Amino acid sequence: MTRERFESLAEAYGGDVSRWPAPAREAAALMMASEPGFTQAALARAGALDAALDAWRPAHAGQALLARILAAAPRARRRGWIGWLSPAALGAGLAAACVAGVMVGVELSQHTSAAREVAVTNTLTAVSSSLDLEEGA
Repeated sequence: MTRERFESLAEAYGGDVSRWPAPAREAAALMMASEPGFTQAALARAGALDAALDAWRPAHAGQALLARILAAAPRARRRGWIGWLSPAALGAGLAAACVAGVMVGVELSQHTSAAREVAVTNTLTAVSSSLDLEEGA
């Protein structure tokens, strides 16, 4: 592990090596044994930031601020029986569109199948007629 990697891990995961990713802990332990002065300084800097972050608490919002926020919030409208009508109409419209699509698909497939049968029959008749003509010649 390089010094830069050690410092980068300390900045990312803090001054407590037990919070570091498991694969990096063993290499960090070897570096701490070989360069104790450098590693202690890097961990102390990261530990000071950890302590500052742990000590920080957000300011408490007072009752006056809470009252202003609630007063500025938009009011919920009460919807009566019309409130459910719009989603129901949308659902009914989508269902009708699905049914229409299925009906059109079935109708098209029937016409396509019938047209194919006619074409195949005509082709077979033509081939059979031409074979009959050739045999008679």
